[in-house]
Amino acid sequence: MEFNARIPDGPIEKKWEKHKFEMKLVNPANKRKYRVIMVGSGLAGGAGAASLAELGYNVDCFCYQDSPRRAHSIAAQGGINAAKNYRNDGDSVFRLFYDTVKGGDFRAREANVYRLAEVSADIIDQCVANGVPFAREYGGLLDNRSFGGAQVSRTFYARGQTGQQLLIGAYQALERQVGLGTVTMHSRHEMLELIVVDGVAKGIVARDMVTGKIETHLADAVILATGGYGNVFYLSTNAMGCNGTAIWRAHKKGAAFGNPCFTQIHPTCIPVTGDHQSKLTLMSESLRNDGRVWVPKKKEDCAKHPKDIKEEDRDYYLERKYPSFGNLCPRDIASRAAKQVCDEGRGVGASGRGVYLDFSDAIQRLGKAKVEEKYGNLFEMYERITDDNPYEVPMRIYPAVHYTMGGLWVDYNLQSTIPGLFVGGEANFSDHGANRLGASALMQGLADGYFVLPATVSNYLAGIKPGTRPTADHPAVKEAEANVKARMEKLLSIKGTKSPTHFHRELGKIMWEYCGMARNEAGLKKALELIPKLREEFWKDVRVLGEGESLNQSLELAARVADFLELGELMCLDALQRRESCGGHFREEFQTEEGEALRDDENFCHVAVWEYKGEGQAPERHIEPLAFENVHLATRSYK
Repeated sequence: MEFNARIPDGPIEKKWEKHKFEMKLVNPANKRKYRVIMVGSGLAGGAGAASLAELGYNVDCFCYQDSPRRAHSIAAQGGINAAKNYRNDGDSVFRLFYDTVKGGDFRAREANVYRLAEVSADIIDQCVANGVPFAREYGGLLDNRSFGGAQVSRTFYARGQTGQQLLIGAYQALERQVGLGTVTMHSRHEMLELIVVDGVAKGIVARDMVTGKIETHLADAVILATGGYGNVFYLSTNAMGCNGTAIWRAHKKGAAFGNPCFTQIHPTCIPVTGDHQSKLTLMSESLRNDGRVWVPKKKEDCAKHPKDIKEEDRDYYLERKYPSFGNLCPRDIASRAAKQVCDEGRGVGASGRGVYLDFSDAIQRLGKAKVEEKYGNLFEMYERITDDNPYEVPMRIYPAVHYTMGGLWVDYNLQSTIPGLFVGGEANFSDHGANRLGASALMQGLADGYFVLPATVSNYLAGIKPGTRPTADHPAVKEAEANVKARMEKLLSIKGTKSPTHFHRELGKIMWEYCGMARNEAGLKKALELIPKLREEFWKDVRVLGEGESLNQSLELAARVADFLELGELMCLDALQRRESCGGHFREEFQTEEGEALRDDENFCHVAVWEYKGEGQAPERHIEPLAFENVHLATRSYK
């Protein structure tokens, strides 16, 4: 299998411009002869579909939600990074590039990250033109705030609903193209198979989730922008519908998977309250601008009301351990620090798995009205869920699964190992290494959608003769359709005793226990024993209610859980074989005396790229070596 990243030569600051000039173009009159499939309608998918249609291509856009406006990008709260340097505080494209490479613990590809930083400023201009109501200062200029892993203010925001406002902007651009007839929207459709003809991606098989009908859709190129796979842990900050089926189906058709074990744990989530929960709620990282994180110094104080704990008896542990960055240290570091103090018995709340996020100092310094202006909707959301008023008592937070840095392997053009299959946003492995800095997900999604994919997909289509799509009766198309139908029928025919949710929850417990915030060899080997047994039980004893030819959410969930049961095993295998700690991948055997991640650059300065070898066969691990010519390898320090 080939893993040529196709990185252009020349200085890093010239690569993207040089590459864009050298890429082939499609005659405007020919563009309407091509058809592109976009799976996903979030920031990467919506922006990409709108941009490609604006260029003149015919686009079919698919989402499993009832509207593109319900894509999970809507849930992003805190902001989007861009190297505008409006604050004149020393920011630059290179500094954003540097912070992102460092934040990813030197496990990302330099060229891709630099391009991300380079186009970041254009994203803000694009979004303002789309009408996104970013927060503004008194004089009318766009406002910025700080986020973890940076010592400059580069995060643009719209209160605590930045993702929603950005998604509405992309949605408006998308709907304009729907109105013009260049985009055909297929809502309530779920991709269940990739169609590959003679080694090239040529379409998808999708299920109409309302009627249950299995449909084939053919195109000249396919783009997956379907988000991450954090729901493999069952409890996460992701919406319940988020899943990894599209990328996993593509993986089993030949698309390599990069760094599957790189999972981000977000430090500021509302703690778990019991087994009744099906998801967790994120509290934006932006809250750490003004909120101070602490726990009692003494175990016996944990049961006290926080107002009864004196200032001298509080441990502001992030400020103590990381004085240069304090409460705005990166997510992986803040998460592990929270786990450490809770493991010491100093956690707060009924479960002992919580720390305080306290705004009393900010309210005293700024006034309640100013705090409400910045974070009001987040405070309201917290109070609705917990029945605690964060203006009066500190929030309680604890780390939870949030984002996945792993995904389908792509080259510089965002093309997978299957020609004609492109992958954008969180669905690819590309830009964040072993840990994503806050406010960078929205940046990557819109960079891929608005700026990268329109150029690279056009370059690919320029090499394809128009009108060469296969017909619906092509053997490869019929085979893909038949495989999907057989899979659905098999799930419906088992008629066991346990629900798909039961197996999903059990898988989540295994993943969190053995492949969560901390991993070790014995635990990962245990998980690799338990998951195949659970998967075997699933295929013998799952009970899927209803029928295939109708609305059937039980069937949808069962198919997704079946894929999670395979993906989870690959994640554990990848974590076992990466014998180092880096970013969100923390192997307990590899840490410094102070408990920080200990990388092994000699043996693991590479992307782990996994190739599917067939049913029942062990996957093959390949590597893409990483070279750092502009940001030299160094031990991360936020002290």
